[in-house]
Amino acid sequence: MDHISRVGLFLEVVKHQSFAGAARSLGMTGPALSKQVQALEDRLGVRLLNRTTRQVTLTEQGALYSDRARKALEDLDEAERQLQELKACPTGVLRVNAPMSFGKQHLSKPIAEFAGWYPDVAMEIDFDDRHIDMIAEGYDVVVRIGALKDSSLIARKIASCPILLCASPGFIEKYGMPKTPADISQYRGVIYTRHGTLNDWQFKDKAGTVGSVTLKKSFGANNAAMMLEACLQGVGLAMLPIFTAIEHLQSGELVQLLPDYTSWPERGIYVVFPQNRHQSTKVRLFVDWLTEVGKSLPW
Repeated sequence: MDHISRVGLFLEVVKHQSFAGAARSLGMTGPALSKQVQALEDRLGVRLLNRTTRQVTLTEQGALYSDRARKALEDLDEAERQLQELKACPTGVLRVNAPMSFGKQHLSKPIAEFAGWYPDVAMEIDFDDRHIDMIAEGYDVVVRIGALKDSSLIARKIASCPILLCASPGFIEKYGMPKTPADISQYRGVIYTRHGTLNDWQFKDKAGTVGSVTLKKSFGANNAAMMLEACLQGVGLAMLPIFTAIEHLQSGELVQLLPDYTSWPERGIYVVFPQNRHQSTKVRLFVDWLTEVGKSLPW
């Protein structure tokens, strides 16, 4: 039995001024209770109780210890109650980082909804596409898109994120429809320039064969929104994440090229957060909410 449990048993004996009464209240035998209180006294190296056949009284040391111990256990109970309240009503700062285009298109409203439900959580939201060190920079949750590498962080996938090779109908009318991946290198390309990304389209065919082709850079942009607009205006073909392209593919403003080939490796949208045995309630609730949001994304 642990030390705190023995303290509780001792206080129960003090309350009843009797081992027999305390034992009945606790649902244990008198000898078993006496043995645990004796173990507490042995640990402390003092006698806490004067025992007679009729009653139990506190020694001077026992009176001092019982007063302090009672207050300590009351403080522990209060702390536990407050923790339970925090679990029901999370508080504190929640710092979140997400990619710019995906955040603006698909996370702005859900995050605002979450903030409305939990007004005691102070939200700090950063939408940008730079590489960050979430631990060093103090973020609680980050949203990442891609093929994640192994790390000590926890990543929960909320949706797939295929990268689609797209062009506008006007571009196809002007330059023709590519028939094979090899044709792509002859077309004007809208290229993502952030993080030193290569101009290569890596793909897998239906047989599982992986290949790569280099796009000819005619327009560079460091965010998906600018790439999308350039592609819509017929500046060139572009490798666009599905969250940027889906609405325009459905409306016919964009056409997916070479649909029998899929971009490789597969990408996903992940909620990433530090590994922590006692995850804070605000982080847990927020991650659960983003997981639900992922189920309703239009693709």
